[in-house]
Amino acid sequence: METTQIYDMIRSQLGQSVPFARLAGVEIDSIAGGRASAHLPFRPEGLNHIGTQHAAALFALGETASGAAMAGAFAPILLEIRPVAAEASIRYFGLAKGAVTAEARVEAEPDALIEAVRTEGLVRFPIVVSLRGEDGIEIGEMMVDWHVSKKRT
Repeated sequence: METTQIYDMIRSQLGQSVPFARLAGVEIDSIAGGRASAHLPFRPEGLNHIGTQHAAALFALGETASGAAMAGAFAPILLEIRPVAAEASIRYFGLAKGAVTAEARVEAEPDALIEAVRTEGLVRFPIVVSLRGEDGIEIGEMMVDWHVSKKRT
């Protein structure tokens, strides 16, 4: 199976297996080796009291994109691991008046992370997420620390 097919399978599975992300309206667009993008449509259910995207919906978008980037980094051993988002922080720079896109990237080399899980049994690492409005202007940034360990039996 080709690498792009594997990433497409992961994208499809993640899109179906995280009910809250679906409820929030988050859609994963792409996954690659340690990178991912997702978007949040502008819809009435996701708005706050001033008619812009709700902070919780933006958080869900960023966390989902970070999870997709994590899954892309660990694609070769994804079925052997137990990933958990251990900590997250978000900064808002502006209002989200339309659809929002999240671009997530793993800060470390995926091969080094995989090797750490194989040899030490676990690894903790950050993923940076940029949130951008329809006009391409950055409206927020998120940092998610992931804790990945070997799957428990």
